[in-house]
Amino acid sequence: MSGAPIRVAVLGAGGLGKAAAAILARKRGMRLTAICDRGGILHAADGVDSSGVVNLPATSCVAELPGGLASRDAIGDMIDLGRAGAYDGVFLALPNLPNEFFPSVLTRFVEAGVPMAFSDALKRTRAARLMFGLDDRVRAARSTYLLGCGATPGLLTAAAVVAAQSFIEVESVRIRWGVGIANWEAYRATVREDIAHLPGMTVEKAQALTDAEVESLLDARGDTLELEEMEHADDLLLERVGVVDSTDRVTVGGVLDTRSAKKPVTTTMTLTGTTFLGARGSHTFTLADETTMAANVIGPALGYLKRALWLKERGLFGVFGSTEHMPMVVQ
Repeated sequence: MSGAPIRVAVLGAGGLGKAAAAILARKRGMRLTAICDRGGILHAADGVDSSGVVNLPATSCVAELPGGLASRDAIGDMIDLGRAGAYDGVFLALPNLPNEFFPSVLTRFVEAGVPMAFSDALKRTRAARLMFGLDDRVRAARSTYLLGCGATPGLLTAAAVVAAQSFIEVESVRIRWGVGIANWEAYRATVREDIAHLPGMTVEKAQALTDAEVESLLDARGDTLELEEMEHADDLLLERVGVVDSTDRVTVGGVLDTRSAKKPVTTTMTLTGTTFLGARGSHTFTLADETTMAANVIGPALGYLKRALWLKERGLFGVFGSTEHMPMVVQ
């Protein structure tokens, strides 16, 4: 990996996409050179003005920024930029709904014959299974894709892999997260993804909700969502590497407060197991309340993107989970 900054393309300019732009502006080892949303693309060889992206109103698109271009197929235009060598790696900050969305985007890159390194913040187990099903095609395309690289799965599941080393048998992994956002509209896709985990709700129903219906649902719940037994890919990723022998041993739940930036509960990962001496105990990994969802998602995702590039440069291609490789540090 050369000493020049890694040129990054971000797919999606919602809450996570804007956070990625803000964090990339603080990094010496990476540079945002392209970003897109549903309405357009923005590319600058010497680096995109992150402040413009960060301050873009939720109802606007990147095509309205200086240098932006309107597009009817932003993903296709970003693939063309990749083919032209405009960036080195891609972070997918796209909505996790429907489950087939991420696989469809990856398939387009593969079919376009653009070898690339990727990371994402994919969360749902069913979507992750679809992504792993593309492994042969991704390897044939000489691309490297790391999935589930946010906070959960991602940072917390990687911590579980390390914590498991103290035990002969892992009994359970329990992830409990807390997220506070002052304005739900800044993270519309994320909120809808969480709503999809509510009893009686489905991915399709959550995706079809209008903004007014989301606001009504949140209002009825005091602007707070409490979720248990979520369908999170942490279970699949930990099973793949042998931390647990069954996905039933992994549980994910949390509390989302959409009226305050303060975390409603502290985020923790607790792994319980038995040592070689027969003692039963638990390791707990705790995230500082001062670190936001964006910090705990984007930081790891960029570190995993750097790892994906490192793997690709060494000829290791395919689709991997965040539990299979450690993220690298991006200065």
